Amino acid sequence: MRRSRITAYVTSLLLATGLALTGAAATEAQAATGGYVALGDSYASGVGAGSYISSSGSCDRSTNAYPYLWNAAHSPSSFSFLACSGATTDDVLSGQLGSLSSATALVSITIGGNDAGFADVMTTCVLSSDSTCLARISTAEAYVDSTLPGKLDNVYNAISAKAPNAKVVVLGYPRFYLLGTTCLGLSSAKRTAINNAADYIDTAIAKRAADHGFTFGDVRTAFASHEICSSSSWLHSVNWLDITESYHPTAAGQSGGYLPALTSNA
Repeated sequence: MRRSRITAYVTSLLLATGLALTGAAATEAQAATGGYVALGDSYASGVGAGSYISSSGSCDRSTNAYPYLWNAAHSPSSFSFLACSGATTDDVLSGQLGSLSSATALVSITIGGNDAGFADVMTTCVLSSDSTCLARISTAEAYVDSTLPGKLDNVYNAISAKAPNAKVVVLGYPRFYLLGTTCLGLSSAKRTAINNAADYIDTAIAKRAADHGFTFGDVRTAFASHEICSSSSWLHSVNWLDITESYHPTAAGQSGGYLPALTSNA
């Protein structure tokens, strides 16, 4: 009789544990099968990584971009790749949020660089003097202080409203240059200032992401020793044959730098 009671107790305990584990597995499966929406600018669309999807037109979405690679590896129930070359926060609000819904499980976004004048900063620093370059960077940093936080808030609020159940991963930007090496091209002063500017905008983006309960994916550690001036750069320097690819991640930068930052935080 006592053995029967013990047996019944153990059986009930195992059954309850099994149900709990089954429930947890079901929850994980449900999360894994939700939709994935990829938003953002050229760093998210994959400019510089080649293998562009013809139907994406001037948005230059690449099959080597981190959203496309994550989708291929995880097979979410749906995938909307909406990131677009040249996009600003206003462009995200006006043209990239249509696929978000309560069924969206994951959103990734890289945005803010174009708002701060990324292209003009790099053009100025390539073509002008050290003092002119540093002055343009100071102007960009002033914008990051005064205006970019509000722009990011608008985007993040809209994402939360349209996809209330989604995990949102905000990915930043890498430092461009490996410092302390002999390197043709920009002066050491310019390279240092550009790296500092990357840190400046990443700090601002990370703060806004955290305040909205989003996760910040920092790619700078992954790109360390793979910046321009390294022996194995994951970033294009000036590409005179396709100027739009200049200062953007290569396919290796997308797979080795951005994809792990998304995967570890998704």
